[in-house]
Amino acid sequence: MNIQEAKQRLRGSIAPIVTPFKKDHSIDFEAFRKLIHWHIASGTHGISVTGTTGEPSSLTVEERVDVMKEAHTAINGRVPFVPGTGSTNHQETMYLTKKAQEIGADAALVIVPYYNKPSQHALYKHFKTVADAVDIPIIVYNIPGRTATNLHVETLAKLSRDCENIIGVKESNKDFEHINRVLLNCGRDFLLYSGIELLCYPMLAIGGAGHISATANVVPDKVAEIYDAWVEGDVKRAQDLHYDLMPLNDVLFKDTNPAPLKAALGMMGKINPDLRLPMDLPTGTLQDEIRSVLADYVEIADGIGLK
Repeated sequence: MNIQEAKQRLRGSIAPIVTPFKKDHSIDFEAFRKLIHWHIASGTHGISVTGTTGEPSSLTVEERVDVMKEAHTAINGRVPFVPGTGSTNHQETMYLTKKAQEIGADAALVIVPYYNKPSQHALYKHFKTVADAVDIPIIVYNIPGRTATNLHVETLAKLSRDCENIIGVKESNKDFEHINRVLLNCGRDFLLYSGIELLCYPMLAIGGAGHISATANVVPDKVAEIYDAWVEGDVKRAQDLHYDLMPLNDVLFKDTNPAPLKAALGMMGKINPDLRLPMDLPTGTLQDEIRSVLADYVEIADGIGLK
């Protein structure tokens, strides 16, 4: 996919799929493939794996590559494939991004390095070096609440000017003023995705390309429909979906993502909901709340008990 084609196709709801584990905490690839098929059948516009929701910090580098390969095979070209390839380690990010290109990904989602809190100058060098090493499009992933570092608009704008294949950003940033300035400074054709559930609809209104929303794991049809309704000019339907999903969005983020999300998918009978330590399922009280809210949106599988 060339740059111009990517800018046309990489739009809508790009669902960040969870990485399901078996009881022994090995990766459940059968459940993983079923999730991908379900998403595509539900109208999801693109698939992302090994981003925040896919628990990449709980996976080995080899497992991340295996997940990318399995996803690419399961998707089989039906929708764009955008794996997360970022890490706190520069060489690891380089390796995973090159692997994504080798596997056949349509783009790579590269997170701002976490924990080590690099300067803006260092961030520029990091992303430029990664972008220069591959031909596939790069979508920068800015999530300051989890990385402890905010990629400044000026840094992103310089990257967009200097690296043709840095074509967009996933902004998991609650500062909506910052988000507006991304398109002002990077250009209106720069692909802006919401990573904040309550900003999925508002970002479309300012010219966003879509969203990469964890909630899509539970209701992929509704999250995709927000985008579809907007591009079809049905503003009221998009607004209605925005507000309809707010209770679900709220409960899915009462504990660290993807713990509530995996609990919800377990209640739906889609996956075994286990996480790898140091992550764990929500407490029983929150599980009850998730189950109560979830029942308003989807069918709860019989006999499912997570406590």
